[in-house]
Amino acid sequence: MAALCRGSTWRRLLAGLSPPRNPTLTPHQARRAGYFFDRSLIDAADALAHATGTPRDDAMLAKYRYAATVFLTPPWPEIYQCDDARHHGLESAIAEYERLHLAYSALGYDVVILPKTSVAARVAFILQRLTRAAD
Repeated sequence: MAALCRGSTWRRLLAGLSPPRNPTLTPHQARRAGYFFDRSLIDAADALAHATGTPRDDAMLAKYRYAATVFLTPPWPEIYQCDDARHHGLESAIAEYERLHLAYSALGYDVVILPKTSVAARVAFILQRLTRAAD
C-alpha cells in the first residue's frame, strides 16, 4: 500500500470516493456553464478501482462527459507536503497522477499538463488554451 500521511485509513480513503447522492450540477450542465472542477467522477471511479482492484466503470463515465480538454497538475516535489487537503505522500501522489493521466487519455479527453509555475502564470496558461479552443 502506498504511503499515507497522518495515519489515513482505507475508510478515510474510500469515504471520499462515493459519488454525491444528490448532485446539484451534472458534468453536462457544468460544461455548458464553463465551470471548473478540482476533482471529477473519473478521479473517484479510478481511485475506487485502484483501491478495490476492480475494473473502472467506463460505461458509466461515458454517460457523464466533461469538456474535451482536461487540465492536470503534476505533483510538484519542491513544494509538496502533507496537509488537510493532501492525505498521501509524494510517491502516492505521483502514482495517482500517472493513473489519472492514463484514465483521462483512455476516455478520449485532451489532457493538458499545467506548467510548474506561479498561480498567475497557470491562470494565464489556462485562459490562453481556452481562448485558442474557442477561436
